[in-house]
Amino acid sequence: MKVKTDDLLHQLIEQDGSDLHLVAGNPPMIRIHGQLVPMAGQDVLTPKETEFHISQMVSEVAMQELRKTGELDAALQLEGGHRLRINAYRQQETYAAALRLLPNRFFALEDLGLPMNVLNHICRLHSGLVLVTGATSSGKSTTIASIVHQINQERPCHIHTIEDPVEYRHHSAKALVTQREVGADTESFAEALRRSMREDPDVIVIGEMRDLETMSAALTLAETGHLTFGTLHTSTAIQTISRLVSAFPAAQQAQVRIQLASTLQYAICQKLVPWDAGGGRSLIAEVLVVNSAVRAMIRDEKTHQIRTVMQTNYEIGMRTLEQSLDEAVKKGKISRKTADRYMEI
Repeated sequence: MKVKTDDLLHQLIEQDGSDLHLVAGNPPMIRIHGQLVPMAGQDVLTPKETEFHISQMVSEVAMQELRKTGELDAALQLEGGHRLRINAYRQQETYAAALRLLPNRFFALEDLGLPMNVLNHICRLHSGLVLVTGATSSGKSTTIASIVHQINQERPCHIHTIEDPVEYRHHSAKALVTQREVGADTESFAEALRRSMREDPDVIVIGEMRDLETMSAALTLAETGHLTFGTLHTSTAIQTISRLVSAFPAAQQAQVRIQLASTLQYAICQKLVPWDAGGGRSLIAEVLVVNSAVRAMIRDEKTHQIRTVMQTNYEIGMRTLEQSLDEAVKKGKISRKTADRYMEI
């Protein structure tokens, strides 16, 4: 074996990578600041080497499952507190794996790159729905975890998270924190959400609102006086509202708009944009603060008018994607050309 599995994992951590891909016929690939590049000093992997590396990270029972079904999700705890999420799969008659390095530290709120008046107000909320949306690896979990961490330091309450997998591990401070992992602690998001009302939560984090059941449960929880955080794969505030409403049957959509108008507090739609000079990325976010005008637009099916409200309420923390990109250009992090390109993505 040319390289030890532990050496690959340590290199991932040392190079500040977020993901490691092991695919036969390619060198190990690492994602750094959003860009996928070959891992330095590593040769092309053979099918046998790839399978060996996977077998070193999971149990024999898990390997048997992979060989039987061609699919495997697992987690790995490393020395030093680092954790990995592993997805292994069969492709072209060989095995491959995608490893995600799970975060082990929280960001201070002022380091997130979001309006501080918005973040401070979210931390003081006791009910309602807060949605953080964006593509995969856009920092959604980091934003929610950092807010929840702050609530944990300040408020005596019960914080309950349902995730797949648990990404950030919280330790109870002023709050009591319980965390359930889908697959390990509960069968599904929907089942865990059905049970959550009996678990006396004050703050609930839903790792992903992936179907009608979880969306419906999130609205109900927010409506019954819980501060509820959820994520969606949408890129704008208007798209987020439309996605939620359209997930329900047509006969229910008028009622859902009323529920959403009364419960939604914030929609934060994120992108991570690489700096032109390299070395990092800036959080670019569209921020919708749901005030009385926005609530009326959601209720009356006039969501197309929300963008105008966002453009004219900058002082209370609202941002369009374009305004957020303009801020990054003014700070010299990205060029106008980069900003224009990300407006189209």
